[in-house]
Formats: sequence, C-alpha cells, structure tokens
Amino acid sequence: MARARPKLAVWKFTSCDGCQLCILDLEDELLALADRLEIAYFMEATRAKVKGPYDLSIVEGSMSVPEHLEQIKQVRLVSKFLLPIGTCATSGGIQALRNFADVEDYLATVYERPELLEALAESTPVAQHVKVDLELQGCPPNKYQLLEVVNAFLHGRRPHVESASVCLECKRRGNICVLVAHGVPCLGPVTHAGCGALCPTYHRGCYGCFGPKETPNTASLTRWFSERLGKSEADLVRAYRRFYANAEAFRQQSETLEQ
Repeated sequence: MARARPKLAVWKFTSCDGCQLCILDLEDELLALADRLEIAYFMEATRAKVKGPYDLSIVEGSMSVPEHLEQIKQVRLVSKFLLPIGTCATSGGIQALRNFADVEDYLATVYERPELLEALAESTPVAQHVKVDLELQGCPPNKYQLLEVVNAFLHGRRPHVESASVCLECKRRGNICVLVAHGVPCLGPVTHAGCGALCPTYHRGCYGCFGPKETPNTASLTRWFSERLGKSEADLVRAYRRFYANAEAFRQQSETLEQ
C-alpha cells in the first residue's frame, strides 16, 4: 500500500502575497515537491481544498485585524509543523510602522470611513500568538532557503539556513565594502544573510530586508553611522524602521535613539 503524502497548507494573513509567489517561483522544483507533498490548501495556486489536519503549514502575513487572532490559533491546531515565512509573518512587516504611532491616525488619513474598519493597535508576528516550529526571514524569503526547509521537513532532519550576516555574502561575491570604502550607510553587518548581497553588489547599502541576524550589534553600527558618516538620529531611526521595524533588535535600537 502506497504511503500517503504529507499534506501542505499555505495560509495568508496581512501581506502583499510576495512570499506565496516565492513558493510558486520554485517552478521546476515545485513539480518535484508536488510528487512528495499533497498541496491540500493553497488559495494563491488552486481553489481545491483538502480537509486537515496538515503536516506542514506555511504562513505568510502579520496579525493586524481582530479576526486574525482566532484564525491563527485554528491554523496552529490543525498543523503539525508551523512555518511562518517573510517579513510580515516573522516581525509584523512594513505595516508594523503603526506600532510606533496611533493606528487611528493612520485610518483617518487613509480611509474615508475609518469607523467601518477594525484594526489592531499593532501589527505583530505569528510567533507572538502561537508556538511556531521554525521561521524564515526575508522580504520575500530566499526561495532556495525555503526549498531547503521543506526538503529537511520531508527527510526529518534539521534544515541548514545560514545565520551569518550579509557581510559574509559580500565577501563571497568579492564585493568591496560600500560602508567602509565608500561611506554608504549599510545595514549588512546586522542583517541576516539570504539575499545574496543584492544591494551591495550594485553599490547600494543594505536596507535590512532579511531582518536582524543572530546577535546583531546594532549599537556599534549606530555609532559608526553617527560618528563616521555624520548621520542624524532621525536618519538612524528611519534606517531601522523599514522592512523589519518591529523586530526586537531593530525596534530596541530605534526606540533608544528616540529617547
């Protein structure tokens, strides 16, 4: 008797859909995965729905409206392995800029009838509400890192996802450091590897779209920006409040600068 394939579900909360497209961008690899996984729920790709429970659930998006809080608990209940991917699901996303202001002010500015809307005061990551088994950072995440995680899941092993900084990727590509050599503000020293040093390769500073690396020394980098590059506190706050504004390391540093 043939062994049943593990069931895969892909869920979307507040996000731009880019992380789900990252899955679809696997193209040829996705066909191989489809032989090993039953794509049971993935509304970006198919209308077909197979009832859970699910062996692997991938979650895109942040918790930003009241119904999300109950929905993510239900996802956790029907999922054996829960994997949030991308900026929004792992830190709250760009929409977490509301966390530093009054969300009611944003609603009144953007919408004609804000009284018709319900929004949480903060945009928060999945892990703030339920237990997760692993997270994959990036805006969007690296599709090959995602493939590695799924492959590891299928083989029952620990995935190999590098925890180094973007600086290591620059070294591998033979890039001249834009921060040291050219004085270009770059978050590479405190940002998680995974993008392949895309921006520095084209002589632009890293924007931190893969979030904080493991144990980032944001205070040291902040002093470099301030003392050697002459950046103001306002400039530095904006630097840390881009893609991963709500990630603990970046949030703490930006709030320290405002004190």
